[in-house]
Amino acid sequence: MKIIHSTIAGTGSYLPEDKILNSSLLENTGLDDQGIQRRTGIRERRKANPQEASSDLATYAAQEALHSANIDSSMIDFIILSTTSPDMFFPATACLVQRNLKARHASAFDISAGCSGFLVGLSIADQLLKNPKVKNVLVIASEVKTRFVNPKDPTTAIIFGDGAGAAVIQKSQNSFGLISLIMKSDGQYGDLIKIPAGGSRCPTTSETLRTGQNTITMRGASLFRVAVEKTVSVITEILERNKLSVSTLSYVVLHQANLRLIKAISKRLKFRDEQLVVSLDQIGNTSSSSLPITLDFLVKSRKLKGREWILLSGFGAGLTWGAALIQWPEK
Repeated sequence: MKIIHSTIAGTGSYLPEDKILNSSLLENTGLDDQGIQRRTGIRERRKANPQEASSDLATYAAQEALHSANIDSSMIDFIILSTTSPDMFFPATACLVQRNLKARHASAFDISAGCSGFLVGLSIADQLLKNPKVKNVLVIASEVKTRFVNPKDPTTAIIFGDGAGAAVIQKSQNSFGLISLIMKSDGQYGDLIKIPAGGSRCPTTSETLRTGQNTITMRGASLFRVAVEKTVSVITEILERNKLSVSTLSYVVLHQANLRLIKAISKRLKFRDEQLVVSLDQIGNTSSSSLPITLDFLVKSRKLKGREWILLSGFGAGLTWGAALIQWPEK
């Protein structure tokens, strides 16, 4: 029986024009530029303008991915959108993107898996493409996280930025493409990063707004330790499952959460500096958008000839984590 792989046929990304420089955060957080860079590796992050929401950023990234894949929006069968900062509770932000793209033949839905959301979207797309009637799946991750941080909380205000990334996923005509993907989750760590209020458990009130419960709270030190452990474990597992070594990988794209964390994972797994693709210094932590944005940076900045092994790995609220192995298709 022939194995059907899915492949990334085109990528795209969108970053808002407005920048939040480290120097502008000093008054609220008490941290200067050098202090923020030392803690996070971030120099600047992007901020959506007041008229932009997650669906707008997602639409721009999707249009670029469709152009890269050389297909029209009418050819999309499914739109899968990862976000933890939707335009609203409902309708799904993916449906708003469908409207913007005029992709009337597509089925559209959102997923919420924290910063691992793009990997979950890839996994769903891979399964959908096993149906012979499905030809093109658009996977998007879009976040406007700057609207959900307390500007006076130094653990979150210095980290998060806005942006969107997208990829068109198609059936592979050869053995290249998405070769292996592992997804995991463990709800016992759910309190490490969350927005406590605003849902059915704790509705928004004047008191929750006053006490900042409608913004992101994060137990940074504990999250750091668990993230390193789980990421190292899942990467080791996917390499062993596919009988590959670290030296086989051409490029490694990790969730752009914090440079210290990226370095800790890299040290444990012995990644070489030239293998790592890093966008964090320019865009901050864009949550589930960080993997597709950074992958798009890789595609645009390096001349991928094909056959390169690319590892994607991320972790996020839930907690969720995972890894994907891609052998880039030949042109």
